[in-house]
Amino acid sequence: MIEFYRIADQKFAKVRLLGGSMLRIITLNANGIRSAHRKGLFEWLSTQRADILCLQETRAHAGDLQDAITVIQGYRAYFCDAEKKGYCGVAMYLRRPPDKVTHGLGWADFDREGRFLQADYGPLSVISVYVPSGSSSAERQQAKFDFLARFMEVLRAMRRKKRDYIVCGDWNIAHKPIDLKNWRSNQKNSGFLPEERAWLDAVFTELGFVDAFRRFNPAPEQYTWWSNRGQAWAKNVGWRIDYQIVTPGLAPLVKRAQIYKEQRFSDHAPLLMDYKITI
Repeated sequence: MIEFYRIADQKFAKVRLLGGSMLRIITLNANGIRSAHRKGLFEWLSTQRADILCLQETRAHAGDLQDAITVIQGYRAYFCDAEKKGYCGVAMYLRRPPDKVTHGLGWADFDREGRFLQADYGPLSVISVYVPSGSSSAERQQAKFDFLARFMEVLRAMRRKKRDYIVCGDWNIAHKPIDLKNWRSNQKNSGFLPEERAWLDAVFTELGFVDAFRRFNPAPEQYTWWSNRGQAWAKNVGWRIDYQIVTPGLAPLVKRAQIYKEQRFSDHAPLLMDYKITI
């Protein structure tokens, strides 16, 4: 695991939140940070007044990236890279300096894949997490189940603390039939397996976390990922597998929730949410 950050503005600590009393958080599986950069991600970010950008699947070592990616005016960038080049990795771009940043979960196996970053601001923690996919093989599906079992205990520990959490990222699970177009034909496929959906049920019912986007927007056909096969994007045959999952006290503070589809930076779409929070 590599811990890395770059500072774009040495007067960073004096920069005010552009959103005033609103906290804007964007999460995106970049499917390669270099590719997303070439497609205009950071130009778009400069127009969004975002306070925090959470990225997953950066697929790069931060030390190998050009300054145009790691030094973004007004932000401090943190990376947690996979040991293997071109694989996994998560990042966070923070407008305000955090009190603390945690790299990894303390698990040697999954930390080698670069799947977890946490930034703390007073009583609030914001997380960028990349849950494994199990679609490539039975072995990877078993690894995903292993991750989910251990991550449940992490989430359980969060609920015991006197903190609020916003857990952003690609969770690689569509929760309910409303969350993917072809749910009937995908019930035996990774990402919509009964065991995975039951796991999310427990996150929401047993632990009390809230799917902030779905609480705000109950409409169908709200997807964040589309296969590159066929005409999935054009026909909106997608899955909603990217989330901002929050502790219950934060759910009423959501003031805006949008899946941004006007530009494509990845095979995922950015999930943008505004909270009535000041950090």
